[in-house]
Amino acid sequence: MKVMKKGLKLVALVSALFLGNTFVQAQTGLKRANKQYDNLAYYYAINTYEQVANNGFVSSDILKKLGNSYYFNGEYASANKWYGILFTDYNFEDLESEYYYRYAETLKNIGDNQNADLYFKKFAEKNQNSTRALIISSKVDSQEEIVRNSGRYILSSLEINSPYSDYSANFHDDKLLFTSARDTGNFFKRIFSWTGGSFTKIYQSEIDSVGNLAKPKRFNGKVNSIFNESSPVITKDGKTMYFTRNNYLNGERGYNLNNITLLKIYRAEFIDNKWTNVTELPFNDHNFNTAHPTLNTNEDEMYFISDRSGGFGSSDIWKVSILEEGFGQPINLGSEINTDGRETFVFITDNNELYFSSDGRPSLGGLDVFASKILKDGSFSPVQNVGAPLNSQYDDFGYIINQQTKRGYFSSNRNGGIGKDDIYGFLETRSLNFNCIQDLGLIVVDSKTKAVIPNAKIDLYDMGYGLLNSTNRMKDGSYVFDYDFECSESYRVRVDYPEYEIKEEVVVLDSEQGKTIRTIEINRKKIEIKPQDDLFKVLSLKPIYFDFDKDFIRPDAAEELAKIVVVMKDNPKMIIDVRSFTDSRGNDDYNLKLSQRRAKSTAEWIISQGISSDRITYKGFGETLLLNHCKDSVQCSNEEHEVNRRSEFIVIKL
Repeated sequence: MKVMKKGLKLVALVSALFLGNTFVQAQTGLKRANKQYDNLAYYYAINTYEQVANNGFVSSDILKKLGNSYYFNGEYASANKWYGILFTDYNFEDLESEYYYRYAETLKNIGDNQNADLYFKKFAEKNQNSTRALIISSKVDSQEEIVRNSGRYILSSLEINSPYSDYSANFHDDKLLFTSARDTGNFFKRIFSWTGGSFTKIYQSEIDSVGNLAKPKRFNGKVNSIFNESSPVITKDGKTMYFTRNNYLNGERGYNLNNITLLKIYRAEFIDNKWTNVTELPFNDHNFNTAHPTLNTNEDEMYFISDRSGGFGSSDIWKVSILEEGFGQPINLGSEINTDGRETFVFITDNNELYFSSDGRPSLGGLDVFASKILKDGSFSPVQNVGAPLNSQYDDFGYIINQQTKRGYFSSNRNGGIGKDDIYGFLETRSLNFNCIQDLGLIVVDSKTKAVIPNAKIDLYDMGYGLLNSTNRMKDGSYVFDYDFECSESYRVRVDYPEYEIKEEVVVLDSEQGKTIRTIEINRKKIEIKPQDDLFKVLSLKPIYFDFDKDFIRPDAAEELAKIVVVMKDNPKMIIDVRSFTDSRGNDDYNLKLSQRRAKSTAEWIISQGISSDRITYKGFGETLLLNHCKDSVQCSNEEHEVNRRSEFIVIKL
């Protein structure tokens, strides 16, 4: 028994030592993994976190960081595995809303669109004021847009790709510039700890007359360094290049406050057939990324990507003026373009079309390519997804196009490629429709009273007087047309309403997508009025009705009386006598008193609208002045009695 007890104690001791040693190893590994993660060394962090997790030490923090490390490297299927465990094994109601969005993106990547939609909706519920949540709420329209814009591209694989990452192509003369992490064959290889691949360099490939690409060559001169370079753009005169590089210049490496080297934009000059004089642009900063430059058509503005303060998401598109004496202040493109997700890899065509990638809008998955037209006033047409097959469930980015040939290139980490990222060629067979459509709402008012006039007839013409549309239909207080208006275009409108002069105006629509509201004032026709005229007849008023046994002015009656007020204000010396009559039904004395009360109420209402009391008199006549045969004891229809129930507004003096 003693021997057995000693044996059991020994086993327990060994087990405890083993478990203790495993725990210490796990804690050491976790500490190392967290440091790698904080230093953006995601490639190494993945290996270390997985060793810890495979030893049975798992927490929500480890699962988040493992998922993120794969996610930030575009490895969505692997990220999905760890996010899936996170949402299954932990109280996901306590998770930050961003994890709902990332998990949804990875679900879409593996084809689980039903659950992806579920988690996108949960993200929107937890983050209702975010731009992504608002965009998610319009998902139906977005999916229709993707379908409408799909099928416009014929894709082709390129032989310039390597087993590594190749991406971010750009045109320069008869060359294609691009970024690559390909193996140079050097014995000493520097590893980029974010991806685990080599640092990227800039390459170029000659394009022949039929579009074939020659064997790539590494860029010469002082552009490529020992760290990352990417996304070059060269001015039309071939003398200046802008490109992205890690914060490194003249042998000195720069760091942010967390001791991490971020990205900056640099400029190089082409002198004696070499790129030299590399300098940093003045709007860079050690503490935020500035990357992926492109130039507008006139080359007086640079568009770029940055996560600097003042943005909307994890990275935004910015622009800066290029001046003779340097650069202006960077300007964010605003919420028309940027979301609270990622916007990146921007390109501008000769026709001022803006292409960029984003994961903050409804997409086919990952980063999708989107487009918007830069309008004359600097605003943007609504952003559109360019559709499949260019966009996929993976990351699609770095779009460029020659609008004369309709040929271009983009980058993707989709399945079927040679490397981690590949460059693909494409032919655009149908252009994207950037038509800027406006709605037009016209408010027609009386030029003096400013009262809105309903039921006018409005004709719409082009500037050559070709009739386009007519309407008398109002919605939300303005007249609307069944017509698709174009932004910034001019149209003629003709307003016709009884008793008013016909009015014609030129309406210039706003330059941005939306609704243009314009107010048109019309003048009442001048009416010939003479003493003893009845304004009721001259103005063709509708009958002034009162409720049974009542004398207060109803809203429908006030609308008619307002027309009399207008005439009296137009004729400041006019004096009128208000006369009220009843039909023969009822007691004579009662009818006389009722008509007197109604005449008084009518006069008082007119006075309340700014007409002096010395310009109006009133009297009730009851049933004493019938206009037809319908006196007491005579059988008459309601319509015949209505003829006698009337008000008169007799002009006494002008």
